[in-house]
Amino acid sequence: MNTNTILLILLSLVLAGGLSFYQYFYKNKNYNKVNILLALLRFISVFSILLLMINPIISRKTYETSKTPLPIVVDNSQSISELKQENISKELSQKLSENSQLKDKYDVQLFSFDDDFYTDKPIDYKGKQSNIHKVAQNLKQLYRNQNFPIVLLSDGNQTIGNDYVYSFPQNNQVYPLILGDTTSFLDVKINQLNVNKYAFLKNKFPVEVFLQYNGNKTINTTFSIQQGNNTIHKQTVSFSANKKAQEISVLLNADKVGVHTYKAIISTSETEKNKYNNVKNFAVEVIDQRSEIALISAINHPDLGAIKRAIESNVQRKVTFLKPQQIKSLQDYNVLILYQPNGEFKSILEQNKNLQINTFVITGLSTDYDILNQYQDQLNFRMSGQKEDFTAEFNPQFNSFALDNIGFEQFPPLENSFGNIDITGNVNTLLQSQIRNIKTENPLLAFAENGMKRNAYLFGENIWKWRVESHVKTKSFEQFDVFMDKIIQFLASNASKKALIVTHESFYNSGENIEISAQYFNKNYEFEENAQLTIQLKNKKTNATKIFDFLKGNGEYKVNLEGLDPGNYSFLVKENNSKATYSSNFEVLDFEIEKQSVNPDVSRLSQFATNTNGKIFYPSQVDQLINELLKKESFPAIQKEIVKKSPLIDLIGLLILLAITLTTEWFVRKYNGML
Repeated sequence: MNTNTILLILLSLVLAGGLSFYQYFYKNKNYNKVNILLALLRFISVFSILLLMINPIISRKTYETSKTPLPIVVDNSQSISELKQENISKELSQKLSENSQLKDKYDVQLFSFDDDFYTDKPIDYKGKQSNIHKVAQNLKQLYRNQNFPIVLLSDGNQTIGNDYVYSFPQNNQVYPLILGDTTSFLDVKINQLNVNKYAFLKNKFPVEVFLQYNGNKTINTTFSIQQGNNTIHKQTVSFSANKKAQEISVLLNADKVGVHTYKAIISTSETEKNKYNNVKNFAVEVIDQRSEIALISAINHPDLGAIKRAIESNVQRKVTFLKPQQIKSLQDYNVLILYQPNGEFKSILEQNKNLQINTFVITGLSTDYDILNQYQDQLNFRMSGQKEDFTAEFNPQFNSFALDNIGFEQFPPLENSFGNIDITGNVNTLLQSQIRNIKTENPLLAFAENGMKRNAYLFGENIWKWRVESHVKTKSFEQFDVFMDKIIQFLASNASKKALIVTHESFYNSGENIEISAQYFNKNYEFEENAQLTIQLKNKKTNATKIFDFLKGNGEYKVNLEGLDPGNYSFLVKENNSKATYSSNFEVLDFEIEKQSVNPDVSRLSQFATNTNGKIFYPSQVDQLINELLKKESFPAIQKEIVKKSPLIDLIGLLILLAITLTTEWFVRKYNGML
């Protein structure tokens, strides 16, 4: 309390005492014990009222001991059960989490992980993937700005995610408790197989295979690729103590349209502990259509390279750079990208009047908007010579095709001329433009349809910065490249819009997230928010049928079909109100990545522990691990002083005391005839 408050309280004492004295003793020579009682009650009442009016803040100090966190993180992936370590893992995690000495020193908490991180999920060792990197991400969020040790019970075989060796900060000492038999067994395996999802009819497609050998003696193996019951490739591969890895490249024929499944096999006469990793299934979809795209520009700009790389990330697309004067005929192209069209584009626009090839117009500071006004009637441009920076605002109601918001609002601004863009045709806006977070009436990215003709418009240059920013945030160009591919896919198709659009892959690996998305449009081609979509899934081999409901997302409906057994499946998607349907099929390939490992990855776990100033331990050394944690002096318990401040008016006891004194004084006066 400050000085003013103390002075006010002292003044209240004087006032309360003076008022009580004046009431019951002043000019009253015959006072008795009743007067003394009443004076005391009056003093308490008045002083309480004055205290409540002053309402001083009362501070109370308490002390709390905060222990250092000790997360014990258990690998819940299927590889632990494949290595016959589930019982050992349970015993070790229980022994660590229930140790009384550790509990006295640390705040011990038990977690688990597979492809995700869990705080309270039962441990069953059925996870289809391992992501140790996600452990680092979640622990950083749970214990921000704290130094603490981590015990990790794992085999160290990560199947997805960034490299965990460098994911954990050095102030978090990690102690891997290695699960699995470290004895070296002879093993040959297909370590990795690379193949494109698509191949073109009458072409050859490459298959790149990385083979690995664990052993010391020289052996000969047979590598083959089978399609059905036919062996389409076969060769002998030798390994030795000095030659433990081989790379095989094979060209296969794409001679029939459709999805084709293959099996890569490596075999040996030697005895192996794990033969599951000797086989890897893969599939390729052979297509007979390729989109030829002309990227036409009269100027040089970094956008051109970024656009070409993004589009050609889909092997079905081929982009050709052209100057306006180089083009004699447009008939060889499915889509035209007109980058900052100016007067030199006049002949191209004249040709396209008759050909009606779908176009993607990208404007910028070098664009001639009079030319655009002359050759299209979907938008009217009234632009000035002033330059402006425009940022994006995503429109979740966009319904021309399914697209997720990839963080458009955080992307760098695009440069374009300042002015008004009036929509005069059937235009659907995906991104609205903003100037310094102030919304404008102008679109930034829009799509137009007129019968079978489709156009896209991007109003701004420097989209290459978007691709770079997307890579910085996600460590991959994939999100941006998919965004560009969706634009090209929209333009490359001249089919009229369907009421029910379903997006899915032709094949999936078992253990993958099998997600199918759908959009349903009403008669006005507006996204229907209240559609009732179901999918009927049928296993072609067993004829077993299941029905799932789609869940509504952002501008689309999704269903997750996890846990499907390998095999061929047909499905029927149905909108229950309109009875609109879509049918197709896909294949789940037999490949479980968690069954590939024979031993724990001791070398990476050792490097991991070294990077964080930790130390590796084995199950037989669990007592040594406990002693190591107990003797650590760098993680002491911290005593915190907690000051709680509360105003006096919040004290219910003072209000009750005031009520009692006032009531008692009234009754005493009434009883003694003093009222």
